[in-house]
Amino acid sequence: MSDVSAVLIVAHGQPSDPAPAAAELAGFAARVREVCPERSIASVTLAEEGGLARAVATLGQAGLVFPMFMAGGWFTRVQLPAKLRAVGASGWQVLEPFGCAPELADLAVSLVGETGARQVILAAHGSFKSTTPSDIAYAVAEKIAAETGAEVRVGFIDQEPQLQRLRGWGEICLPFFAAAGGHVTEDVPAALASAGFAGRILPPIGLDPRAPSIAARAIAAGQPVCATACRYQRG
Repeated sequence: MSDVSAVLIVAHGQPSDPAPAAAELAGFAARVREVCPERSIASVTLAEEGGLARAVATLGQAGLVFPMFMAGGWFTRVQLPAKLRAVGASGWQVLEPFGCAPELADLAVSLVGETGARQVILAAHGSFKSTTPSDIAYAVAEKIAAETGAEVRVGFIDQEPQLQRLRGWGEICLPFFAAAGGHVTEDVPAALASAGFAGRILPPIGLDPRAPSIAARAIAAGQPVCATACRYQRG
């Protein structure tokens, strides 16, 4: 078991402009640190050139990596471990990502319930290459519908059904994203505008004040990433 006092929160970031996403992630890491001050917590995006090597050198050669991704797929099971090996960080253990935490679905239920909306769009990234991101999004949508009674439709950026196809429908949109990157600030609003959406777009779920505590508890649970893609546990 690796040294669980050291934790590195990792996100994809924005390759074309790394600084804003890195700063947002650092702010999130600081809020996680407030919940569990006994840990040494740092953050880095994969878009920051040399950032992973610098973070590992600062924290040490063993610890936990918490991926700020919404699904467990190629990035968390292949790319991230490979990047860690490349910087000599073989002692670091990758955990299941943020989006796989069951508490995150509970938060989605709360956010929708707090609005009282009856028609909800859950906006997610999706993937034309893998069903893993959509599996989790659909499971969360089912939970929201079951526990709030709202009608929930899922729309994606990189998968069918794309958001712009949900024409003239929905009272609110909840972006199932970890941060407020370009997808949330540009792609989601543009797609909804194209669909004639006249409702309210909520902040992405990862920006909710309750999200850092969810991340802290997921880190404390220490569930290691498994070889197969994570599946949200329903029920």
